[in-house]
Amino acid sequence: MAADADFAARAHDILIRSFDYDSSYQWRWLGMPFIQLPPDVMALQEIIWNCRPTVIVETGVARGGSLIFYASMMRLLGGGRVVGVEVALRPENRKRLADHPFGADLEIIDGSSTDPEVVTRLQDRIAPDDRVMVVLDSNHSHDHVLAELRLYAPLVTPGQYLVVCDTIADHIVPPPRRPRPWGPGNSPLTARNAFLAECQDFAVDTEIDDKLVMTSNRGGYLRRLKLTD
Repeated sequence: MAADADFAARAHDILIRSFDYDSSYQWRWLGMPFIQLPPDVMALQEIIWNCRPTVIVETGVARGGSLIFYASMMRLLGGGRVVGVEVALRPENRKRLADHPFGADLEIIDGSSTDPEVVTRLQDRIAPDDRVMVVLDSNHSHDHVLAELRLYAPLVTPGQYLVVCDTIADHIVPPPRRPRPWGPGNSPLTARNAFLAECQDFAVDTEIDDKLVMTSNRGGYLRRLKLTD
C-alpha cells in the first residue's frame, strides 16, 4: 500500500487531521487508557507474537494502558516481565496499574529514562538468556530520544525490536492547548535518523511500514539484526 504514493499521501493527510481530535487518546486496552493508534497496536501485537520476547521495557508509562497491553500479551505467551520507566507517574495512574488484574505482572522503575543509574537498575533485571524488546515513548524531543536510543539499544536482543514511537511528531506542530517542546525538526524521527547513521545494528522493518496506512510510528519499528542478516 505504501507504494501507492497518492493513497499514502491521502492517508497521511487524514492522519494529521485526526490529531486535531485527539484520535490517539480515544482508546483503552482492558479498561486502561492506551495512547496509541489501533493500527500500531496491531503492529506491536504481531511483533510480540512473532518474536516472543521474555522482557519488554517501555520508557514513558503515561496512563498505563500500554503496560497492561504488554502484560496481557506476555501472559498469553506463557509469561515474561514488563518493566516501565517513568520520571513522574501520577499517583492515580500508579494505583490503577496496581489494582488492575494484570498489575502484578508489571514493574515500574521511577526515574528519568536517560539516567544511567536507571539503566543500570534495568540491566540488573535482565538475565543473559532473556529476549529483550524496548519501546521508547517518553519525552519526544530529539536530544532525549537520541540519548535513549544510545542507552537502550544495547539491551535489545538480536532479532528483537527497538520501537521509536511518535515519529509522526516531525510532521505536527503541537497545538496550543497541549504545548510540547518537540515538533518538526526536533522529534523522534530526527533522533532515529541520527541513530541509524551511527549504528548499523538496527534496520527499519519496511514490511511493517508498507502495511501500516495510519501510524504514529512510521519508520520507528527497528529490528536488531542477527549475525546472519
